[in-house]
Amino acid sequence: MLTRFEMMRGRAQRAWQAARGRLEEGRERSDDALLRTAEAGAAVAPHPQPPAEDHRPTVPVATSRPAEESVPRGVRVAAAWSWRMIIIVVAVIGVFYLLTYVSNVVVPAIIALLLTAMLQPGAGWLARHGVPRSLAALIMVVLGIVVVAGVLAGVVTAFVNGFSDLSENVAKGINTIQSWLHSGPLHISDKQINEGLKTAQTWVSQHKDVLTSGALSTATTLGEVLVDLFLILFTTFFLVRDGRGIWNFLLQLVLPRAARPSVDDAGSASWRTLVAYVRATVLVAFIDAVCIGIGIVAVGVPYSLAIPLAALVFLGAFIPIVGATVSGAVAVLVTLVTQGLIAAIIVLAVVLGVQQIEGHLLQPLIMGRAVAIHPLGVILGITAGIAIGGIIGGLIAVPFIAVMNTAIRRLVARQRHLSDPPAPEGPALPPPQTGTGTPSDGAPQPG
Repeated sequence: MLTRFEMMRGRAQRAWQAARGRLEEGRERSDDALLRTAEAGAAVAPHPQPPAEDHRPTVPVATSRPAEESVPRGVRVAAAWSWRMIIIVVAVIGVFYLLTYVSNVVVPAIIALLLTAMLQPGAGWLARHGVPRSLAALIMVVLGIVVVAGVLAGVVTAFVNGFSDLSENVAKGINTIQSWLHSGPLHISDKQINEGLKTAQTWVSQHKDVLTSGALSTATTLGEVLVDLFLILFTTFFLVRDGRGIWNFLLQLVLPRAARPSVDDAGSASWRTLVAYVRATVLVAFIDAVCIGIGIVAVGVPYSLAIPLAALVFLGAFIPIVGATVSGAVAVLVTLVTQGLIAAIIVLAVVLGVQQIEGHLLQPLIMGRAVAIHPLGVILGITAGIAIGGIIGGLIAVPFIAVMNTAIRRLVARQRHLSDPPAPEGPALPPPQTGTGTPSDGAPQPG
């Protein structure tokens, strides 16, 4: 016996089916009517007439477009670059001012980093031959202390012992040049010479604090010197022993996971650049000092002056271009006073020859292309380094530029490599051979 609900549902279904049938029947009738109307119209007017031309003037319709499209593309690109560069400059200035507040830590850390670049290859060699890593790091740090202390002691002692004679001869050389400018072909008056000397002295006195701040601001007392030395040695030891682990820790601490491989690759390449730079700088400085020292002694300059001049050349080589130029000029000037014009010309030729050999043979051979920097970049970098950090800034300017150059180039190259479309899988097959000869050795062979 059907329930009341089932009876109502059956009635609703029958009503829905009846309504749907009537709807489909009406749709078929309307389609037939439209078809008959279209056939009748085609029989009456087989060739429809084109619409009459409208000769009324057309009124342009104002279309709305975004405000950005009304600005030229070049202006938009320049604006985008401008605000990004402003953010970068502000960030760099902020980092610089932050580092100035902790300069007592930053300067020893930078020196320790340079020493680590010099000592780590030796520690790695000892570790590969079975020496424990801590012991290898300790051996290299102690050996580095002995070598650096010995070299500095010899250089500084020789320079101090001959400084009085050297300064006296430099003063005589300046007087000789002044007399030549006055009585020579240039005929420069004493007033002009004195004004030039006065201007130079004024500039030096005004910038004395800047020139000496980087070397003396962090070592004003004996206690600070001892603290800095301890910090340098302590940092160097742990960088030599656990440098890779410290680097990995910093990567995980600062960077997101997606950016770590690129930064790790750039950091490794930059470290190899720094190692090559430090190693090459020490070797080039030694070669320059020996060659120029031999040239000075060969023309008859006394040993009491030749050894301090060679020491000055050795120290000046750590500031590329500028240091070599200044130390070479002093060597030529002293030779001019002590041995005459011909000997000074010979020493000048020796200095220029050594610098040419250094720039075109020694540095490319020892440093390689990884440390290749344009001379203009070196000059501007050293000038900016001296203006910012004094002598210490001038010393670290070139390695900083070399490291940043390598890091940026590596990041850009890696980004381009990742953005390039993938190469098709498998080698391309060569075209079919039409003759009887065999393909060349360089052509890919199908498997």
